[in-house]
Amino acid sequence: MNVPNDSWLPTSDEPLFVLAMDHRVSFTRDLFGISGVPSEGDLMRMREAKTLVYEGLRHVAGSLPFGREGVLVDEYLGADVIRSAKSDGVVLLMPIEKSGSMEFELEYGDRFAEHIEAVDPDFFKVLVRYNPLDDEGMRRTQVARLAAVSQWAERCSRRWVFELLVPPTPAQLASHRDQVGFDREARPALTAQVISQFQTGGVHPTIWKLEGFETASGADVVLAAVAADTEHSAVCIVLGRDAPLPRVEHWLDVAVSQRRFAGFAVGRTIWEEPLRQLLDGAASTDHVVDAVADTYSTLVDIYTRTHQSG
Repeated sequence: MNVPNDSWLPTSDEPLFVLAMDHRVSFTRDLFGISGVPSEGDLMRMREAKTLVYEGLRHVAGSLPFGREGVLVDEYLGADVIRSAKSDGVVLLMPIEKSGSMEFELEYGDRFAEHIEAVDPDFFKVLVRYNPLDDEGMRRTQVARLAAVSQWAERCSRRWVFELLVPPTPAQLASHRDQVGFDREARPALTAQVISQFQTGGVHPTIWKLEGFETASGADVVLAAVAADTEHSAVCIVLGRDAPLPRVEHWLDVAVSQRRFAGFAVGRTIWEEPLRQLLDGAASTDHVVDAVADTYSTLVDIYTRTHQSG
């Protein structure tokens, strides 16, 4: 087995800045408008698009004020990006969940380990949607499946990322008026509850990839839940959730001011609009590369400025 030689882990002072593009179902359906099984031509176009997005990251590689560049990309549409990232020394993350599934499933079932070993990423990643008010059977199933993944990772010295989304129930959304109200008033406590349930169930990731926080007090609640597992230390990074750029900027300001977050992983906020413009014939490939580089750099600059002022 090829265990990663790089023992580096992100910290507040040496963060990881991830360009996320592991989207598969949404990339195919929502961006390219493809239903059913993609043709070989469709696959080529989507793979070229992901390579183009990666070129935006490459455009700024080596110029970060601190921290490291990372890319989160899938095997299905991002094999070329995977090869480039490994060659470029960019931190590589790969997903292992079945794309588009509301309940956590492994994309390759019992063969997930073979795929991790073959790609040999710095981190593998799971995406989980989980609300404490979800069906109890579904919650138990997800915890059991992820505990098995966690146990395998520990046995094999593999580092991994737990991307957690806590979607509101219809009643929760109505109670808090809208998504922003839910994010501010309810999600921190719910997220802390979810983290504790997974920890108790034997799930211990290296990194928690979390939705951004509207307030510092909300972030504190969640950070305390992560820190409560003293036997399995983990760090937190902020995800983008396809939010408008100003909102992601606010989430980064809140997170970085805590001095206990270790970077970000942002995807569609960075690349979706320029790719749409390209597909509509309203922009060039150079525009996509420049736009991705500019927005990624903007987020790094915000993180850096807040970190230095803290």
